[in-house]
Amino acid sequence: MLDHTEKKAPLVEVDHLRVEFETNDGVVVGVEDVSFHIDPGETLCVVGESGSGKSISSLSIMRLVEYGGGRIAGGDIRFKRPDGKVLDVAEAENGLMRQIRGNEIAMIFQEPMSALNPVFTIERQLTEGLRVHKGISRKAASEKALDLLKRVRIPEPERRLKQYPHELSGGMRQRVVIAMALACEPRLLIADEPTTALDVTIQAEILALIDRLKRETGTAVLFITHDMAVVAQVADRVVVMLKGNKVEEGTVEQIFEAPQHPYTQALLSAVPKLGEMGDTEEPVPLKIMGQETTIKPVIPKAEREVLLDVRNLTTRFPVKGGLLRQTKAWVHAVEDVSFTVKTGETLSLVGESGCGKSSCGRSILRLVEPMSGEVLLGGKDVIAMSQRELHHARADMQMVFQDPFASLNPQMRLMDQVAEPILNYGLEKGSAVQDRVAALFDRVELPRDFLRRFPHEMSGGQRQRVAIARALALNPKLIIADEAVSALDVSIQAQVLNLLIELQSDLGVSVLFISHDMAVVERVSHMVGVMYLGRIVEIGPRAQIFGNPQHQYTQDLMKAVPVADPRRRKSERDLDFKPIPSPVHPIGYEPAPSQYDEVGPDHFVLRPLA
Repeated sequence: MLDHTEKKAPLVEVDHLRVEFETNDGVVVGVEDVSFHIDPGETLCVVGESGSGKSISSLSIMRLVEYGGGRIAGGDIRFKRPDGKVLDVAEAENGLMRQIRGNEIAMIFQEPMSALNPVFTIERQLTEGLRVHKGISRKAASEKALDLLKRVRIPEPERRLKQYPHELSGGMRQRVVIAMALACEPRLLIADEPTTALDVTIQAEILALIDRLKRETGTAVLFITHDMAVVAQVADRVVVMLKGNKVEEGTVEQIFEAPQHPYTQALLSAVPKLGEMGDTEEPVPLKIMGQETTIKPVIPKAEREVLLDVRNLTTRFPVKGGLLRQTKAWVHAVEDVSFTVKTGETLSLVGESGCGKSSCGRSILRLVEPMSGEVLLGGKDVIAMSQRELHHARADMQMVFQDPFASLNPQMRLMDQVAEPILNYGLEKGSAVQDRVAALFDRVELPRDFLRRFPHEMSGGQRQRVAIARALALNPKLIIADEAVSALDVSIQAQVLNLLIELQSDLGVSVLFISHDMAVVERVSHMVGVMYLGRIVEIGPRAQIFGNPQHQYTQDLMKAVPVADPRRRKSERDLDFKPIPSPVHPIGYEPAPSQYDEVGPDHFVLRPLA
């Protein structure tokens, strides 16, 4: 353990850093004036929204910013080497930087698929840095690689060494990237949004892992994130950035309990905190910039009827192989799922990646064809419909996808994209179409001069609003939102969530909300269904699921959620996760039907399967 009593010289000092990028339109300043230091063995979190300059600051410490067209235009970056000498990184020659990168300063990148080389095995990628920096034999490097995979808790590590990146899940790939970063036992570990794309359970394990390794090896950590709950879990000190400048710095307790800058206060008020909803029955909008909005649902609780009734829905995907591409096995993505959604209410489906929640949403719209079951929308079975009937029925059910950039056409103006469904279904003609599109833009709080823009001219949150406007264009009765806010910054996420809550209370739309973020789910839901391995293991009113979870898996999921309070940190002992079994089963395997026990009003728990 490190002795924190004596004052140590900082490991890294960043002094008045300025980073500029040359573009066709002139010089763009990525970081204007930022100073901070990191002591040995401490975790410094840099928080801020997209475009605040937090990633550029970290890339400057490794001098990688030059490879992206940027240059360090001012300031110093001092790094203390193992021999005690202080190096000015901004002035160091490239050969020396190559020695330092990966060896003394290592980085975990945000996107594990692009950080790994698809044509080399995991073993080759893990041993490469060891052999270059440490000069050890191939056999010794392979043994060390195996030990690293065990340390990051990858199941069956011997087998994984021989595999390629595409054969691993997202969470496993991210662990391999962490193992690569730790291979040479760096003095500084830079983690750039390392858990953004991960499930809450894997995120909890990886945060605990980084914390444990920091304690064991004395490595300092620079942690970049926009998730305030993660900051509360791992930080010693926090730097808040806005538009290329540092606006506040302090210990994690100071930042959370007494934030001074208005931007920090706004950032913290926009964070949904688990458990703050209590027994309220209706969703409550988040406070943004201290403004509280009250909502009054257009349909009173007593008058809500069942709009969507899903019965015994089963969706499976074939696993093909061999010369003739024959079906060898089936992925049981959705297995015997039943639930109802009432008018003007939100049912959230939660669970980890691969649990079947997105497949369930797509099966309801018949974007993927289910094998069996019924989906009754307003009493009519969607699955039994012909293509023509389905076309008409889709006016009543619309989807908002996770990635708004992929779901919008890059070559069409936003006005035409929102008008398309209106013209398709012949709802309006002539100038009335434009009036309706303009009204939809007002509805989702986008300025009317955005109508003539293209998707690439918008931020992620603005694109997601366009996607919501397009989904509302046909006045649907049901909206399926598939991870609709997971890729957004915290304040933008809060605005989009509030928008969904307000639209529901004003228009009486029903929402099927698919997410892995428990704090967000608690905010927006009336009912919650927890999915695991294709089945709903527990379903009930939000207050019951969050206040009185009955199924073991639901309890484990709740335990793993980081809370935006530095005094309520999770320890590694709190986490007890077993690897999720495979949903792939051989041909002819017929699973037992789902049977439930009612443990409270409308609160059902899956019985153990025989």
